[in-house]
Amino acid sequence: MRLRTGITMSFENWGRPGAPVVVLLHPWLESADAFSLMRPTLATKVRAFVPDARGHGASGKPRDGYDLPSLAADVVAFLDALSIDSALLVGASSGGYVAQEVASSHPERITGLVLAGAPRSLHGRTPPFAQEIANLGDPIDVAWVKALVSGFAVAGAVADDFLSARTQDALAVPPDIWRESLAGLTSSPTPDSDRICAPTLVVSGAHDSLLGRAEAQALVSSIRGARWTEYADAGHVIHWEQPARLATDILQFAAGTKSSPHLA
Repeated sequence: MRLRTGITMSFENWGRPGAPVVVLLHPWLESADAFSLMRPTLATKVRAFVPDARGHGASGKPRDGYDLPSLAADVVAFLDALSIDSALLVGASSGGYVAQEVASSHPERITGLVLAGAPRSLHGRTPPFAQEIANLGDPIDVAWVKALVSGFAVAGAVADDFLSARTQDALAVPPDIWRESLAGLTSSPTPDSDRICAPTLVVSGAHDSLLGRAEAQALVSSIRGARWTEYADAGHVIHWEQPARLATDILQFAAGTKSSPHLA
């Protein structure tokens, strides 16, 4: 669908019509398909809408608009286009960073937040692979992308075919958008957590080598009343590594929120 922010956004939707609405936001370099392992559990109780973010998947790939406020504006425009008044927002990794910006800038649209493997702040952060991304050629080296993607998960926790699909997600993003989107995330101001009033569940992995436990603690401390659960056998990409458990936790959390039914 064409959004008022100017992009064409591709999305998946599944689950029970009339059920509470959940919107899932995928991480940088992924697509809506990254939540596919959670679908069998979530679809039994909620109506899920899963967009491909700007520059990713089958959505439009403009050269700009990758700062945090613009990405959040896309999410709000997506809700508007579907006539969804409010929803439970689930964000994985940097998708959770975007979710925080939505909850901060448009608190009336969010009935709850689930932040899985999400950072408190990426402002000014330089990831260990930043220089390699700065030097990316076109075409992107497939073996390098596969190694990068595989490194986000605990060894052996994710099936090879799923990792191959996530590698294809990353390869579908043009090299300049790898750079623009990373720059947008790391240069944007940190979301104002004082404005987040929605019930919040933070889920982290005990073996998250990208963010670390201190980042999860900082995130929990920054949001009033946030609950925290840590998965002992997961790393950074919890939605890959522990999809059934995460989906179950989302459903239990959703039962305590009041998301609006799908109106469109």
